[in-house]
Amino acid sequence: MSANKTQPNDANVSDFLAGVEPRRRAEEGARLDRLFRKVTGFEPRMWGGSIVGYGRYHYVYDSGREGDFLATGFSPRKAALSIYIMPGYGDFADILGRLGKHRIGKSCLYVNKLADIDMGVLGGLIRAGLDDLGTRWPVHRE
Repeated sequence: MSANKTQPNDANVSDFLAGVEPRRRAEEGARLDRLFRKVTGFEPRMWGGSIVGYGRYHYVYDSGREGDFLATGFSPRKAALSIYIMPGYGDFADILGRLGKHRIGKSCLYVNKLADIDMGVLGGLIRAGLDDLGTRWPVHRE
């Protein structure tokens, strides 16, 4: 079986966030970093070239596929902020209903700008996601 394409690396998170364009997106990335650090208690680590991850977990699927992935995190992409809650948003309709303007994929929440959402609700969503993930697989600080 092939390994995940997105792997942790030793790139500097602060340098990455400082270099994000446009400048507004870099500022939003710095705000998200502060929130994720506060909620998770984890230090961030770069995953791939553009994902800031907090914690990790080792998964084993019924198919036999296994690997490691970030427990939660975000990517300050040009089109939208991508916020990752593993293993997904399926059980969080009540929280999402209070969040504000967003779109969701399976494990990814898309936000055009932080001004569109309630940061306190996002903090609760991050915590709920980590707690849910921890019932499936152990979450490690790194």
